[in-house]
Amino acid sequence: MFWINGIEQSLISASDRSVQFGDGCFTTARVSDGRVVWLDKHISRLQQATKRLFMPTVNWSALTKEMVEAASHTEDGVLKVIISRGTGGRGYSGTACQHPTRIMSLSDYPVQYDSWRERGISLALSPICLARSQLLAGVKHLNRLEQVLIRAHLEQTDADEALVLDTEGMLVECCAANLFWRKGDKIFTPDLSQSGVDGIMRQNIIACLAARGRHVAIVAQPVSVLADVDEVIVCNALMPLLPVSRANEWVYHSRQLFDFLNQHCCDV
Repeated sequence: MFWINGIEQSLISASDRSVQFGDGCFTTARVSDGRVVWLDKHISRLQQATKRLFMPTVNWSALTKEMVEAASHTEDGVLKVIISRGTGGRGYSGTACQHPTRIMSLSDYPVQYDSWRERGISLALSPICLARSQLLAGVKHLNRLEQVLIRAHLEQTDADEALVLDTEGMLVECCAANLFWRKGDKIFTPDLSQSGVDGIMRQNIIACLAARGRHVAIVAQPVSVLADVDEVIVCNALMPLLPVSRANEWVYHSRQLFDFLNQHCCDV
C-alpha cells in the first residue's frame, strides 16, 4: 500500500525532487500489533534530517497521524516514510519548493529475520566503499546508489549482509544495518562522523548500555580489527538485533552481548 500526502495512491509527479535529485530523506519503521514501533524516534529522525537538508517545514502532526493510520492496516509489517522537498522550479535550486511531499509505503515484515536470529548471519566484505562527507554523514537521505551497488555485489555472494568500509578503509556499517563488536568486556561501534547512517537501534543500544554503566567506544578501525574479537552483532530498527556467526574468514560463537541486549535493550 502507498500513500502520498495522506491519500492512498502510488503515482507521484515526475517533477518531484525525490525523482529529479534524490532530494529528501526517509526512515523505515517496524509495525507490530498494528502500531509503529518507536514512532517518536522516527519522527525525530526525520525532523533532524530535514533540518540538516535545509528543507521547508513539514506538517509533522499530519505525518504522525498518517503513520498511525497506515500501521493500523497490518499486525506485523514495515512502514517506510519518505520526505521529499516537493515540486517547483527547475534546476538545483529548491527555493520554489514550499510544500514537502510525504510518501509512505507499507509492506510485509521480512521473514528471514527469525531464522537469522537462530543461526546467526554471515558478512562479506564489499568492494564498494562509502564516500566521506561530513555534510551528509549520519543522515538517511535519498541518495542510496552506494547501497544499491553494495547490495548488487552482495547478491553475488553467499553472505547475508555486507561489511562496508569508507574510502579511507575504515569500517562504517553493513548495507542496511549498523555494526557493533565486543572484545572481552569492551564494546565498540564504528565512527559515523564521515559516512554511514546513525540508525535508531544503534542510538538505542548506545544509550541503553550507558544507562547500565557500560561504555561503547566509537572508533575508526580497519576491517582487520574483527579478526581478534569475541563477538559481532548488527542491528537496525526492523531486525532489530542479529548475531554474526561469520565475517569473511573469521568465525564467532559467543552471544554474550547479543543475549544481554536482547534482554535489556530490545523493548520493541
